[in-house]
Amino acid sequence: MNTVSIRAPTFAEAFCFWLKLGFISFGGPAGQIAIMQTELVERRRWISQSRFLHALNFCMLLPGPEAQQLAIYIGWLLHKTWGGIVAGALFVIPSMFVLWGLSFVYAAYGNLPWIAAIFYGLKPAVFAIVAFAVLRIGRKALRNPVMWAIAVASFAGVFFLKVPFPVIILAAGLIGFIGGRLSPAMFSAGEGHGPTKGGKKSSVLDDEGETPEHARPSVRRAIRVCLIWGLLWWSPILAVGLWRGWDHTLFQEGLFFAKAAMVTFGGAYAVLP
Repeated sequence: MNTVSIRAPTFAEAFCFWLKLGFISFGGPAGQIAIMQTELVERRRWISQSRFLHALNFCMLLPGPEAQQLAIYIGWLLHKTWGGIVAGALFVIPSMFVLWGLSFVYAAYGNLPWIAAIFYGLKPAVFAIVAFAVLRIGRKALRNPVMWAIAVASFAGVFFLKVPFPVIILAAGLIGFIGGRLSPAMFSAGEGHGPTKGGKKSSVLDDEGETPEHARPSVRRAIRVCLIWGLLWWSPILAVGLWRGWDHTLFQEGLFFAKAAMVTFGGAYAVLP
């Protein structure tokens, strides 16, 4: 393996990467996570494999878009609050412009057969991207037969038995908790890149290194963050209700998606159904 220079990225370097990710992250959360795996873990070494998987596990347990949450978390670890804001914003802003352009083309020319054929042709291509990304991430996260067995059982429970997603998550978590006590090696998140020569760090962010000062737990900061972002979340919705009325479509949309944001465990694949 070629020796890679390990150094923390500057804010400008991170900004350029998140901007690039916003334009190339096709394939939904699976594709986006696979790109971050390739770029941040394997190429740039900004975060170790084990810490990346730990963060991904936590983000998958949260309601909402796990790929964007993962980007925000890594951006925050690297460059504090503004790093998280930039990572989260650039994750979606470039795609807004692409979406507007595609929407215009579809609305203006979607009835033309060759335009419709292009959109239908994109479906299998995107599916292939998603399938490749799932396999790529799966090889990193599922490191032994026990992990694969849990994954297969979870898929069977969701697809064939129609078991509710929260039940799948709780059951898998319980299995992991018990299995981690009985056989910790079988339920580890995987190794990092391994130490470099001279005992130097192999990644900017890893589980062995010291936690950054701004990432250390703080009850006061947690309360402050919840209050600030709670106000930023609900203020526009309540303002629209006061302005246009509580029965207006805009307020009802805001209320619906605010509720959905709290219960959509599993990211985009849970939101769509």
